[in-house]
Amino acid sequence: MENNGDMDLNCHATGDVRLDKAIYQWITWDKNPQTRAQIEALLLDGQVEELRRRLCSRMAFGTAGLRAAMGAGFALINDLTIIQSTQVNNTEQLPYYSSKEMMFSFLFHRLARLTAAVMLCKDIPVFLFSTYVPTPFVPYAVKRLGAAAGVMVTASHNPKEDNGYKVYWHNGAQISSPNDKEILKCIEESSEPWSESWNESLADNSPLRSDPLREISKKYMEDLSSVCFHRELNTKSPLKFVHSSFHGVGHDYVQQAFRAFGFPPPIPVPEQKDPDPNFSTVSCPNPEEGESVLELSLRLAERENATIVMATDPDADRLAVAEQSDRCRWKVFTGNELAALLGWWMLFNWKETHPDPADRERMYMLATTVSSKILKAFARIEGFHFEETLPGFKWIGKKIHELAKTGNEVIFAFEESIGFLCGSMVPDKDGVSAAVVVAEMASYLYNKNLTLHQQLENIFETYGYHISTTSYVICHDPPTVKRIFTRLRNFEGENTYPRSSGGHSIVDVRDVTTGYDSSQPDKLCVLPMTKSSQMITFTLQNGIVATLRTSGTEPKIKFYTEFCAPPGKSDISSLEEELKKITDTLVEEFLEPDKNNLIRRSI
Repeated sequence: MENNGDMDLNCHATGDVRLDKAIYQWITWDKNPQTRAQIEALLLDGQVEELRRRLCSRMAFGTAGLRAAMGAGFALINDLTIIQSTQVNNTEQLPYYSSKEMMFSFLFHRLARLTAAVMLCKDIPVFLFSTYVPTPFVPYAVKRLGAAAGVMVTASHNPKEDNGYKVYWHNGAQISSPNDKEILKCIEESSEPWSESWNESLADNSPLRSDPLREISKKYMEDLSSVCFHRELNTKSPLKFVHSSFHGVGHDYVQQAFRAFGFPPPIPVPEQKDPDPNFSTVSCPNPEEGESVLELSLRLAERENATIVMATDPDADRLAVAEQSDRCRWKVFTGNELAALLGWWMLFNWKETHPDPADRERMYMLATTVSSKILKAFARIEGFHFEETLPGFKWIGKKIHELAKTGNEVIFAFEESIGFLCGSMVPDKDGVSAAVVVAEMASYLYNKNLTLHQQLENIFETYGYHISTTSYVICHDPPTVKRIFTRLRNFEGENTYPRSSGGHSIVDVRDVTTGYDSSQPDKLCVLPMTKSSQMITFTLQNGIVATLRTSGTEPKIKFYTEFCAPPGKSDISSLEEELKKITDTLVEEFLEPDKNNLIRRSI
């Protein structure tokens, strides 16, 4: 082995041909002295397994792009892997931006600039935001500017050690199969970085680089009018709102959005208002975790006598909401509950401007398959269309694009992990627009002497109670995960799935990983098969639907259960009791947490 640096690789060969080749490539190609030194140190220390883990595999596109810890190696996020990923996207005019530069600003800003440099060095015009913006601004900019693609450098709500790389296609939707697989194939076939790709100064000096910040911010706030239905009422609203940006990028943009709707800006949580690389006031930078991570927001709201608390995640594409029911008691809405409210609200206002029932033939709502079926109940009663997609907003964006080509309109879409899309501004989840839409909905309802929670009960009485549970266990060992799902596929003999859970028969099984669906005449899934991830859904005789799946962004096995009751059945305590019993039994029988050393959710 030879290289043009200081280290004599011949003296440190591991004897593994594949690994030695990867080490040679890394030390030859990586021009970042810090990450190069990490690999050299591991080599000198004889850390063969760690070198193999870092260098002999690559990141794959999950439900939200590439995501991994930061560090040296082809399996992690760093200068070299960002350059490699960008070189294969080298097409036409591309907007780029790094949202999580606030974590390690010199590093994250550098990743955005290197991404831009790859394009600029090939004379491709680039729109590079001059400061951090919410993730939904990138797909919005792609569509508004007519760009060929877009990239967002963000790890969203992942731990501070992580980073990520989202790619958006010309239609503004995140890339999905087969484009994601083609990109990875191209990285493998042409992985050596061009020397000029490391010229970070191009982001400052190239005449082909422009800053779209002012234009995009202005147009985005103007386009919010498409989901603002009661601006005059908003200007008179007595409600007070508290907003936390969770140490992320959402503060300025949520403030502007409230003003665009006629509201005074929400009260910010001062400790969480500005970007903070350490997420210093929360145990987990994910507002989906509920009341425990919303502590500062709730206490501020109590002091300020605010009725509604909102929290956007660090890159501001997701939204959590809580409502004060009486003094010091809070209802924190789940993603599924908030979707029921937002879906009802968007339908209610759409019907006001579309009195002709024939218009419903071209109107759709969408949800990921692990999310609540409440929109399906809406569609069945109201006469519009509802479709499910695979988990991940990239599939919702793709479906929106397909439906738009045939003259159809999607007015609302969601995923249970507090990701919402109201209207058609952005073909991706958007916490900024969702926050101000919730504010308007709350103001309208309070004007009718209704709370959000009361309206949720009204929705369930009309369309049927949908009681759901979503949680997870953590597993850092991929072979264990594989063994768990293999056991489920061979539960009572080869190629047999479980027949019951908690004393209830399982009437249907859908295994998206293998493409099997027992409910279909041909036994084939309607949803696309996804061999790269695990997901099995069980439908029980009592109407409960349960799904087990691996996360596309974190080392988690997630589980989702929902009891879908018909309209009129309102014994909610018995529904919740039955759902809890089934959920607990399913987790113990199917995942075997103690036997498999799984880490249970602690928050």
